[in-house]
Amino acid sequence: MADLMKFVKDELVVRKDFPVFGAGDTITVYYEIKEGEKTRTQFFKGVVIQRRGSANTETFTIRKMSGAIGVERIFPVNLPALQKVEINKKGAVRRARIFYFRELTGKKAKIKDKRR
Repeated sequence: MADLMKFVKDELVVRKDFPVFGAGDTITVYYEIKEGEKTRTQFFKGVVIQRRGSANTETFTIRKMSGAIGVERIFPVNLPALQKVEINKKGAVRRARIFYFRELTGKKAKIKDKRR
């Protein structure tokens, strides 16, 4: 049974080459939305809160502020509707999951840029 699962993961799942990003990075995700028969591309720009899972079950969570309300969205890495991922800024954070970022507002919510 394990061999069958491995075969399906290796052969049938389409691999997409996205840039390497992690928690604290500001990224823009472009994804396709189907409305009836039409499709359009929409983007979601925000800070990566976490990456979780491995291989085909990997997901990442992005948080953005819409006015005074925080909006989070979880994207599977292998989502067929994902078109591209752009890295806008690399953030310098010490943790892999920055859930404390949800409570921060104002200047405290600013993430420092990673030095190159």
